[in-house]
Amino acid sequence: MEKTYADIVIPELKLFKKGKVRNVYEIDDGLLVVATDRISAFDFVLPSLIPGKGKVLTQLSMFWFDFTSLVCPNHVITADADKFPPVLAKYRDMLEKRTMLVKKTEVVPVECVVRGYLSGSGWKEYKATGRVSGVKLPSGLQESGQLGQPIFTPSTKADVGHDENISLKKMQKIVGTALANKIKKVSIELYQRASLHALSKGIIIADTKFEFGLDKGELVLVDEVFTPDSSRFWPLATYAPGKGQPSLDKQFVRDYLESTKWDKKSDPPSLPPDIIAVTSQKYLEIYKLLTGKTEL
Repeated sequence: MEKTYADIVIPELKLFKKGKVRNVYEIDDGLLVVATDRISAFDFVLPSLIPGKGKVLTQLSMFWFDFTSLVCPNHVITADADKFPPVLAKYRDMLEKRTMLVKKTEVVPVECVVRGYLSGSGWKEYKATGRVSGVKLPSGLQESGQLGQPIFTPSTKADVGHDENISLKKMQKIVGTALANKIKKVSIELYQRASLHALSKGIIIADTKFEFGLDKGELVLVDEVFTPDSSRFWPLATYAPGKGQPSLDKQFVRDYLESTKWDKKSDPPSLPPDIIAVTSQKYLEIYKLLTGKTEL
């Protein structure tokens, strides 16, 4: 049975950051990014763990970092536990397949979202204003409908509370015009390249978010990429615009929580065993479909 990890503590290393899902440690002049089996929704970390989730996030990100490296370099040094510094040897079993050793970069303080389809917060904003993050869209679009061209809809990065959709103009004020324009171009190229691959595997990438950093002034892709936590995946075979779509991502958990009486303000409820099992299965399924591999 898959062992789950709510937390992975490495006393020998300095904790650089503890996110909702990942623990990041400083090691030499780089960072050790460890994906636990925690899952978050509506800005809360849930009390339940999803077996295999941390491994899926790391291994799928590694697949995509390699796949997209010609579009944009990334921060990965290695995800091979045998190549980690000796101080980590005794933690090998915990770290294997869920850990990346990466370069430390100057992180760009904006979430970079690309949407190829109208869903989630983008659909809500479109219904209310006819726009998404300042991008005016044609009238009469449907929920889950494909956009004529992918759109770049950045948002603020909130450590606490909700990210807020912002316009490209506002992003330009935050990070500078040249960098914002470059990030927009690269983000759309990344999305288009990955979307074509995913479609060939029977998967629609409806939208996704990226994080970027600067390494000695060079733009690099960081964090995670095209995972079920950062993207909306739909099966192509059942796609039908005009309604919400069945998902192969974290949306399944959000939908379950929406069906409960949880107020999204108090501590979140535990997930029932069947919801945990199906979520774990969905994460593994999307990994296998996208990578063509039969196991992690």
